[in-house]
Amino acid sequence: MADGANEFDFVLDNLFFKNIDGLEFQKGDVKAQLTVIKSALVSEFIFKFDGIIKVPCDRCLDEMELPVSTKGKLFVKLGAEYSEESDDTVIIPKEEGTINIAWFLYEFIALAIPVKHVHPAGKCNKTVSSKLKKHMAQSDEEGDLYVLSDDEDESVVANQESETDPRWDELKKLIDNN
Repeated sequence: MADGANEFDFVLDNLFFKNIDGLEFQKGDVKAQLTVIKSALVSEFIFKFDGIIKVPCDRCLDEMELPVSTKGKLFVKLGAEYSEESDDTVIIPKEEGTINIAWFLYEFIALAIPVKHVHPAGKCNKTVSSKLKKHMAQSDEEGDLYVLSDDEDESVVANQESETDPRWDELKKLIDNN
């Protein structure tokens, strides 16, 4: 590679993400542009990414698309053996003089996606959303949490709330007087 600026373009598709075997996501269509500014002491790798990745929704587990648009830098130095000096500096052996950037491509994209992956309101899988809502914890007037069982519905719980033990009513009067 010649000294100075060198440009490379990549298309990171489903095959790339599947082969990289990352935990965050395994599908997508991202265009990556790499500019390598090479000098005698250090090479600067400037990455630009634009596209989409596909991840499971945290709420309904259906696949959803997330847009990705990010930039990153990596500095590469020559040395005796491979090591990562810092988050953005890598030392590669002089004898080899090459670096595999596949994992760095994946990591820059993974760092750009939000922690929470949720469909916009109303776009989640209706069946899963209804099951989730049915089994979600509810709170009563006192703030106690409960979960509806398969046999109960909200009307049963409402009836139970109206039928309180008279001993509790007497204790509530003590609290109200203070």
